[in-house]
Amino acid sequence: MLGSRLACMHAASVLTRTGAAVAGATLAGIGYAALIERNAFVLRELTMPVLAPGSSPLRVLHISDLHMRPGQRRKQAWVRELAGLEPDLVVNTGDNLAHPKAVPAVVQALGDLLSVPGVFVFGSNDYFGPTMKNPALYLAKPGHRVYGEPLPWQDLRAAFTERGWLDLTHTRRELDAGGLRIAAAGVDDPHIDRDRYETVAGPAGAAADLRLGLTHSPEPRVLDRFAADGYDLVMAGHTHGGQLCLPFYGALVTNCGLDRSRAKGASRWGGTMQLHVSAGLGTSPYAPVRFCCRPEATLLTLIAAPTGDADAVTTRGRSQPTVSAR
Repeated sequence: MLGSRLACMHAASVLTRTGAAVAGATLAGIGYAALIERNAFVLRELTMPVLAPGSSPLRVLHISDLHMRPGQRRKQAWVRELAGLEPDLVVNTGDNLAHPKAVPAVVQALGDLLSVPGVFVFGSNDYFGPTMKNPALYLAKPGHRVYGEPLPWQDLRAAFTERGWLDLTHTRRELDAGGLRIAAAGVDDPHIDRDRYETVAGPAGAAADLRLGLTHSPEPRVLDRFAADGYDLVMAGHTHGGQLCLPFYGALVTNCGLDRSRAKGASRWGGTMQLHVSAGLGTSPYAPVRFCCRPEATLLTLIAAPTGDADAVTTRGRSQPTVSAR
């Protein structure tokens, strides 16, 4: 009898220690995701063969999902340094705001980048502020929508366009950047059903060196339309790269119709069109964590596509932007 009691006590002690270890590891993981990785900004670099034959390279800086709040000084300073990369074109695919008073912080963070040719579309969190959500809904009901308070997107749009950036929301425009002619078009955020592709439908500009499409959420229905119209490259954000990822598995969800394998980075879509999805630089203040998915901006070097297969995309990343010596 005594032996049985001692065995039970030992088993209970082991379970208690195991539970404490698991709880400790969980807390450590949450602390890392919330305090370290969420602020471990990284610059990704990719080379993508998408330009017309004979074109000179084009350096494109892709920024997305800032989810900016006024007090985020570290993020603002990091973004401000990206101007030292001297890109030829800046692409902003939305979700810049996370606070009704964040417009000045976004503008100050972008700084000299607003003097570079730029194009943009907005996302749902430019129109509506973040709000408390049940995180389980991302897995159980990915189509569920909860809207917060209206945000001053008109002020942000005015700040961008006054500096020369082009709003591509339901608009087709042509612009010059890096000595190349770009035919660009964009749609409003498909995540909240604001997209109206028919407003930009039709064959992309055949004479352009680059045919570029923009959307915040990379919904397949929109990507299919861009591909059918002959666009070379579509750029998007929204997914946060999955935000919470597992080693050797990747993103748990994309929060849209895109498959998990395309949660971030470059891939081919619909035959010849290339897709680039940014993992973004921010998070909702109600889910301020990232795990195995660092916040990022991306510098894409676009080069002429070969006459044969154009799958070659090279990638590398670094934690700090490198300032060009030019």
